[in-house]
Amino acid sequence: MAALSVAQCAVLAQMLERVPGSVLDTLSMTVGEMPGDRARALSKMLAEETADRQRRAVVFAPLLPMFGPRPDGVAALTFPSTVLPRVWKAATAREPKLLRQLEDVRFREDDPKVVAVANRICIAASGVIRDQPDIIWPADGWDEDTRAEGLSELAACFDLSILARSGIAALPALTARPTEAQLAELRLMIRDASEIAHDGGPRLVEILFAHLGDAARILRLVINSSRAASQEGMLSASEMAVFVDRLIAAVEDRVTRIAAFKPGRADSAPGVGVEDDIIWCGEILEELDRTLQLAPEGAWGRSAREARVRINGTLSDMLKSTERSLDKIMPTRRARTAGRMTREAADLDKMAGPDVIETTRVMLTLVGAIRSSAKVFGCESQRYQLEQTVIERLTSYVDLVMEIVNEGEAPDVHAALHLVETLSEFLTLIDATDLAKTVRRRATAAKVALNPATPEASPQAA
Repeated sequence: MAALSVAQCAVLAQMLERVPGSVLDTLSMTVGEMPGDRARALSKMLAEETADRQRRAVVFAPLLPMFGPRPDGVAALTFPSTVLPRVWKAATAREPKLLRQLEDVRFREDDPKVVAVANRICIAASGVIRDQPDIIWPADGWDEDTRAEGLSELAACFDLSILARSGIAALPALTARPTEAQLAELRLMIRDASEIAHDGGPRLVEILFAHLGDAARILRLVINSSRAASQEGMLSASEMAVFVDRLIAAVEDRVTRIAAFKPGRADSAPGVGVEDDIIWCGEILEELDRTLQLAPEGAWGRSAREARVRINGTLSDMLKSTERSLDKIMPTRRARTAGRMTREAADLDKMAGPDVIETTRVMLTLVGAIRSSAKVFGCESQRYQLEQTVIERLTSYVDLVMEIVNEGEAPDVHAALHLVETLSEFLTLIDATDLAKTVRRRATAAKVALNPATPEASPQAA
């Protein structure tokens, strides 16, 4: 079979530039197992593209996370992902001798020689962005003002790449408990960035923000960047205020989603993110309290207070609804014992449908998930009381169901035992794991008693 032509190689090279890393790995494994000259040629191209991306990831490490949106959705300075390979090819073409020093993909990223080469290529990148804007960021489909601003920001970020590379290495310490020496180094770095460009300080923090998976930690970095930054009046009037504004805006967006949450709806199944939204908002608001001294009547203070009030209202309504939902899951009736005496018994003729069970599962998942956040929103007491009530009600109802099962009076014994297993799952959702294990063992023992010839797992194994 003939090898790939020059034209085919050129087209494939352009296509491979756009392929995500995970897809590239899959293609490499698949093509590597294929026979033929073309497969070998393509496999070689894939290996070269993979090695080139590894070099690019090291050289452009300071800015790499900025070529895509933040995973948490917080607003940030970002650039189109399609621009990244163009900048890389143009910059390395300007410094071909430097690129050859990085041909060994096993090089150490902290090697001083590698760092020096990477810094030189980053500086070359800032030059090609200014010299070849139409190649780096084609105008097709872009508003001219947006594109021009993006090119200017991208070049300015590369101007700061050397400072940013040092700052990224120090980030864990700077966002934890930095020493006086580390604080002085950060403030000197901010000052040096401001000397490169008048707005270089906030831009450097913007680059560092891209490397913070926990968005709330940007508050510590902002506070540590200046001795006066912990005072809301000083911070709100500074260029660093944008980072607090973004966190507040992100909280408000999530509060809107939380307030719209309705457990009974089809789109409210676990995994849609409401638990994550509640926990995330709690962490941000708690960090704001810990880091900044917010004035109650200031813009940030009012926004934080309103967010707490809205989430508190939503969670309070949800907690109240949980008990009502349990009423449908665990119906009871009055059973006659002797004479006119009666007692409470499980009404297994009124088994709840799957929709009600799923709604209750969602609500109890939230009750367990908000344990770490409820205190921030002022509803921990209500949550704890509900949790204790739920545990008591679930275990009591299990006793009632198992009594009917053991007496052989259940209308559908398999459905009754399935209900017991569901109730054990509910106990697990609110972290009553020991009680849940006991309930499951009782259900397993009842199943074994029903089918002694083909016993299921023993109670001890359960």
